[in-house]
Amino acid sequence: MNIHEHQAKALLAEYGVKVPDGYPAFSVEEAVEAAGKLNSNVKVVKAQIHAGGRGKAGGVKVVKTIDEVRSEAKDMLGKTLITHQTGPAGKEVKRLFIEEGCDIDRELYFSMLIDRATSQVSIICSTEGGMDIEAVAAKTPDKILTLSIKPSTGVKAHHIRRIAKALRLTGDTAKQAVPFINNLYNAFCSKDASLIEINPLVVNTDGDLLALDAKMGFDDNALFRQKEVLSLRDLSEEDPAEVKASEYDLNYIKLDGNIGCMVNGAGLAMATMDIIQLEGGSPANFLDVGGSATAERVTEAFKIILSDSNVEGILVNIFGGIMRCDVIATGVVQAARALGLKKPLVVRLEGTNVEAGKDILSSSGLAIIPADNLADAATKIVAAVKGN
Repeated sequence: MNIHEHQAKALLAEYGVKVPDGYPAFSVEEAVEAAGKLNSNVKVVKAQIHAGGRGKAGGVKVVKTIDEVRSEAKDMLGKTLITHQTGPAGKEVKRLFIEEGCDIDRELYFSMLIDRATSQVSIICSTEGGMDIEAVAAKTPDKILTLSIKPSTGVKAHHIRRIAKALRLTGDTAKQAVPFINNLYNAFCSKDASLIEINPLVVNTDGDLLALDAKMGFDDNALFRQKEVLSLRDLSEEDPAEVKASEYDLNYIKLDGNIGCMVNGAGLAMATMDIIQLEGGSPANFLDVGGSATAERVTEAFKIILSDSNVEGILVNIFGGIMRCDVIATGVVQAARALGLKKPLVVRLEGTNVEAGKDILSSSGLAIIPADNLADAATKIVAAVKGN
């Protein structure tokens, strides 16, 4: 789960991380009121969407007067902002962040993220702030320092010394790096974050370290114990189908292909998408119904898959361990009838009560294409979608 910049900064400030003063605004009037509270001759009007590259797309404006704040707020609110992360559809700006200006001396890059390969927290930093870290890695990888932090030890003094040296921090600024990095790490661990990205981290003309931007993402599996974080969720920033899926405990991610997939188990879902690709097809989604799906959840899964206008056929691939094949078959038949499904549907069942499941499908009277195994299923759905 991601949150907005203004929310991330408010959360980090609770842990002692220094951020500029600012206020969220949901209307032009609120933007003007927020600007009036700031003790700064320069204000920054920032569009709040869950995507990077806002500045390049016109979503960040530096202004000097209240009238300019009003004008920029009026222009941004309701505007569709298209960045390299939103895709061509873009995202509508529904809220703003009105922030005090900053006299910047240097722009740096700093982030923390989970390294699942080592089960440690990786700290990535660079002197090239304000740029996409991917571009820095491609062009000047020598300007990036990556450190792994063991959960058993946390951030140690030698880590901070290496970071300060890599970022060319000296004097009082280098001393500030100690509480700044420790506070970020405490926030990261305490809130079950998966990512904190400060880009840019700036040194202002007074030599102070300041998080001029902040992006935070969180482990969805830990949200049950992070009520404060969960309250910050903005459903309007998420794919409606993914939101609907979460209501039924379905794991769904929309992709760009035309073959809908319904599978039980994340590993099997990944394998299903891979073999569809291998057969020359393209998966339209990742959808894991889990190990205890009911007929109702299967019906909702079908509805979610078919809500994607790109879907031209559906592959159901179920291995029944805890999940019973007859339950899935009943759900598939109910869903196909209720939705008047006319698109090709290939079903592969294996495992618990498989023969009962196959009998339910064959006696349904529906044009369901049975498959003997995963390779057979992928071949059949790709051929059906292509009209072969």
